Amino acid sequence: MSASDAAALAAAALVAERDRTLVMGVVNVTPDSFSDGGVWFEPEAALAHGREVLAAGADIVDVGGESTRPGADRPSVEEELRRVLPVIRDLAERGAVVSIDTMRAEVAAAALDAGAGIVNDVSGGLADPEMVPLVARAGVPYIAMHWRGHSADMQALAAYDDVVADVCRELGSRRDELLEAGVNEDLLVLDPGLGFSKTAEHNWALMAALPELHELGHPVLLGASRKTFLGRLRQSPGEPPRPPADRDLETTATSVMAAMAGLWCVRVHDVASTVRVLSVVSAALAHLPSTPGGAQGQEGGDTLAEAFRD
Repeated sequence: MSASDAAALAAAALVAERDRTLVMGVVNVTPDSFSDGGVWFEPEAALAHGREVLAAGADIVDVGGESTRPGADRPSVEEELRRVLPVIRDLAERGAVVSIDTMRAEVAAAALDAGAGIVNDVSGGLADPEMVPLVARAGVPYIAMHWRGHSADMQALAAYDDVVADVCRELGSRRDELLEAGVNEDLLVLDPGLGFSKTAEHNWALMAALPELHELGHPVLLGASRKTFLGRLRQSPGEPPRPPADRDLETTATSVMAAMAGLWCVRVHDVASTVRVLSVVSAALAHLPSTPGGAQGQEGGDTLAEAFRD
């Protein structure tokens, strides 16, 4: 078995995980990401940070070389590859399950060859027409996010009649297109795309409706970590949001909400705290009575939130 095949198998096993909510740790190898752009941009710093995220207990390490913050410029393909490939190779050699955070098929293909086992595409295959055929051929897990446009103009597209219904409908339509194009149904993960073409009110409406995302019929990834809508909590009118690194407590609360709703995975910057907090949720869930299907809101199971309401 090749290293690429082994990586894909390990990743597929994680996609099938239903006993607990997994933790995906973020490694941004960028000069301009909203949370930690530039901090891990130098090669040695990026490698060290990737190892720290793995050691902290991340189930998946998500490596990205392009910032997707609102208004961000795009690097060249060559620059994106230069940023991510050394980190992916290093983590793969250490036995990590690695996801490549990219919208480009060329970058995804090189990352899979380097040892990544998952493609995490915030555009859901809409940014690059070659992405979906690549994923279908490779037979690897694919994370498709709800997406309306590139970072430069995403906020102009934040208009909804009913954000929960609209996001579920649009994401469901994209799911159908991906499956028709050959993406493996058992390896498709969906992401509601908090902060992407969404206002703070939109984000909170989606957070309040997390259990409804199960109706899409696929594992769900939540990416709320350090986002601006969390930084605005408890700030006075006109006061700027707290800096990203000061939003980890709020992020942890969203991760608990995700676990209580039975979501598959949370994507976070502070891995160590998230792992510890979610271990508490998992311990409680393991002691809840449930019907066949599990205790985490998968088919037939009760969520912890439902148990508390009852």
